[in-house]
Amino acid sequence: MVMLGVIIASILLGFPIAFTLIGLGIIFGVVAFYRPGVSLLDNPVFDNMVLRTYGVMTLDVIIAVPLFIFMGYIVERSGIIDRLFRSLELSMSKVPAALAVATILTCAVFAAATGIIGATVTLMGLLVLPPMLKAGYDIKLSAGSIAAGGCLGILIPPSVLLILYGATAGVSVVQLYMGAIIPGLMLSSMYVGYVILRATINPKLAPKLPAEELNVPRLEVFKMLATSFFPLAFLITAVLGSIMFGVA
Repeated sequence: MVMLGVIIASILLGFPIAFTLIGLGIIFGVVAFYRPGVSLLDNPVFDNMVLRTYGVMTLDVIIAVPLFIFMGYIVERSGIIDRLFRSLELSMSKVPAALAVATILTCAVFAAATGIIGATVTLMGLLVLPPMLKAGYDIKLSAGSIAAGGCLGILIPPSVLLILYGATAGVSVVQLYMGAIIPGLMLSSMYVGYVILRATINPKLAPKLPAEELNVPRLEVFKMLATSFFPLAFLITAVLGSIMFGVA
């Protein structure tokens, strides 16, 4: 508990997360393995650190982690998420809390294309939060939609955390992916249903968008969907299909 408290305090003070975890791990490890009369450099924590690092580097499944992060970075920089959100927003214009619904659906698709959480939450926060607040959405509903949708990357394949869990627990990552698809879709649907229900009960939480913002030809909306959703759908199908059918 002391170590957890120090980690939280260090992060809140602005220290880099990576160096915080490494430094505190070494410090508390040295304290835990301290033996009177034993030199500091002979502390077992340093040997364990080397052995553990080598053990992780020899796991082939861990190679997928940086590659998924790289794939997510490419998707983020391509600008395709902006078009996807806008097209979903226009498509859901008749649904209560259209912006919040479009946010959750965009997060779900982005999570299925990248498998990482931080990029989804950061990107959607910058992209979606200002328009939602400008439209008069409740700040709690807006922030909750972004946070909940961004965390779908924990569960929806290809989740990086599922890869790390599978490598640590010795469980097949393919089986974890196959078991997480339906729960991930169910959780996304529950988020969408909750937002719609809240907006239906209390319309002040999510006012309808002005008509001038929705005055876009249907053909243009379809083009936006075709150039945003379908490329991501192909990417998701190719990645997950190759994993689950044993190609990758």
